[in-house]
Formats: sequence, C-alpha cells, structure tokens
Amino acid sequence: MIYADNAATTRMSDAAIKRMTELMTDTYGNPSSLYSVGQKAKEVLEEARDDVADVINANPREIYFTSGGSEADNFAIRSAAVIGAKNNKKHIISTAFEHHAVLHTLRALEKEGFEVTLLDVHEDGLVRLNELEDAIREDTCLVTIMYANNEIGTIQPIREIGKLCREKNILFHTDAVQAIGHLPIDVEKDNIDMLSASGHKFKGPKGAGFLYAKKGIRLTNLIEGGAQERGKRAGTENVPAISAMALALKDAVSNMEDNTKVIIKRRDRLIEGLSKIEHSALNGDATKRLPGNVNLCFEGIEGESLLLLLDDKGIMASSGSACTSGSLDPSHVLLAIGRVHDVAHGSLRLSINEDTSDEDVEYIIKSVEEVVTYLRGFSPIWRDLVSGKKEFIL
Repeated sequence: MIYADNAATTRMSDAAIKRMTELMTDTYGNPSSLYSVGQKAKEVLEEARDDVADVINANPREIYFTSGGSEADNFAIRSAAVIGAKNNKKHIISTAFEHHAVLHTLRALEKEGFEVTLLDVHEDGLVRLNELEDAIREDTCLVTIMYANNEIGTIQPIREIGKLCREKNILFHTDAVQAIGHLPIDVEKDNIDMLSASGHKFKGPKGAGFLYAKKGIRLTNLIEGGAQERGKRAGTENVPAISAMALALKDAVSNMEDNTKVIIKRRDRLIEGLSKIEHSALNGDATKRLPGNVNLCFEGIEGESLLLLLDDKGIMASSGSACTSGSLDPSHVLLAIGRVHDVAHGSLRLSINEDTSDEDVEYIIKSVEEVVTYLRGFSPIWRDLVSGKKEFIL
C-alpha cells in the first residue's frame, strides 16, 4: 500500500504516539488543578507551549492551543473582525482559494455587515502584491491569506504580504496548516500577526492545533466557560495530544532540510512522469509549491473513478481537500485558477513525504497512466474529444 494523501492527514510518528500514550497513562491530571498530578500536567503543557513557540520564533504567551486549524482560523478572523468593528473598519481581504474554514467564516461575517474582497490567484496559484495593495482601503481591518494552498500546494509571498500589511497598519493572518513543519516559518521575519496550525499535518495527532497571536492583539473568545489558555479558550486542555503535537513539530523541523531535498526530488519525478500523459496539466506553479505536493488535471475522466481504481492498485490519493471529498462539485481552488468544470472534475492530488520511496513514485506514475488510459477508453467525453466533436482544453 502506498499512502499519498499526507495533505489530508499524516500518519502519527512513533515518537508522537509513544509520548501521547505515556502521558495518557501517567500524566492524566487536569492542568488547572493544584495537586501534584495536575501540576505535572501543567508543566508538560507549558513545555509544549515553549517548544511550539520556539519553532516559529514566538513568545510562549503568544501561543493558544486549539482543537485544530479550523478553530484557529475562526479564532483569528473573528478576533480581527471585532477589533476592526470597534475602529469602524469592516473590510477584509482574502483570496478565492482559501480553505473553507476561512471562506465560510468570511461569508458569515458578510451577513454581519462586513465587506470581503477575494483576490485573484491567477493560473499559477499565486497572489500578486500590487493587486493586494490596490485592494487595501481605509477601512481594511484584516488580510488573511494562506501560507501554502491545501490542494495545489502553491506558496504565497508571505513575508512581502506581511511587510505591506505592517506598513498599512493592518492585521495579517495566515492559515499555515499545510506549511508548518514543511517550510521554515519565522513569525517575526515573516511579519505575521496571527497564524493557524494543526498537528495532524506534520505527524502529530488529530484534534490538537494552535493559534499564534502577536502580543497586543486582543482575542475574542469563541468558547466560554473556563479560564484555560489565559482566559481565551475555555475547556480542559488535551495535554497528551498537545505534547505529542509539539514533539512531532520539533522532529519535523529538525529533519526538514534533509527531508525536503529528498521529497522535492521525488515530487519533481512525479510531475515529470505524470505530465507525459497526453492532455494533462499541472495545477499551480511548478516550483513555488510545497515539497510534497503534486496536483494535475486529466482531461476526459472523472477524478472519483480515478481515485477508486488507484485504491484498487493500493494507492491512496485524493482529488482535493479532504474536507470536501464528499462533494460532487468541482474544487473551488481549481476554479479559482481558471480550470473549467469539465477539466477540474478530472483532478488528482498526490501529497508525498519522506516515507515515499523512489519505487513508490515509479509505481504511482505507471498506475496513474494505466488508469487514465482505461477510463478514457469508455468515456463518452473522451470519444467526443478524440473525434473532434469537442475541442481539447488541455
């Protein structure tokens, strides 16, 4: 079996599993309790906070643990909206291909009287700084742009975006769920005010994430009921999961340089091999993308059938975000970069990591070519394209 859907979730590392199970057995106290087992849990919790902060060059008091990236996105955007409204600023800038945790939150804020501008990300999947600058208004209170896209893997010019926001005195939030643990991140150098992360994207557990919020930003509670996380996020902290997440993040960062070289080599081989399939196209910029991300469209087929037949061959992949995998609609990300519906339906996302071997890569290339050829063999759309009744797009 070849697992090639790490963008959806990663397998927990052995070290993270060991840490989590040990803490569940031995350090089961409530970190808000005063007795010894509770204080031990509190100590572990704060060690995790220190470790996470160190990875992104933040102060530990700027780290707030959450249930994952979606909560952290909501936490950041809602907080910025409240700050903006108090200053009579109710305009937010984002992009058309953000994760739905961002887009749906922005849609809810529009119903509350906010205006939202969604920037074009063009065919290469990248934001243009001049277009961002042109979109900024006197009443802009927040810019929220993802660090790296969850479907096509394109990496945005985050440092430059953050610098522009600093110059304009506008809060800048980035959904870094796909980037952290895979790209070097420094919130100071990158000019980031708020950042969202989720543990299961870098071999940590599901259900644990965090929000970085720069000192001085007044956060608005999403969850009330207790004084946890300095009174900003009620609910007893999941200490075993949080500690395992912090350990997984430290391990990912410490091995990042060596792993990245290997992963990029295999990613580029996948792109090279799969691009030889006729009437296919790579989605997003070829180099400004996450090390392990490969996303292509194949004309004349349905992505769902492609995935099911690849699964029969022992390859686990996806056609886009795991959060919308049950939807029959084409990916909003692919539509945002200009893919038409018929082409967007035939997409394949492969997200590999250091566990993917050279042999795995060659098997994937061979298998995808076989399956695409098979599906086109009985596709009425493909017959129309080949006969000339319809024109090829790719």
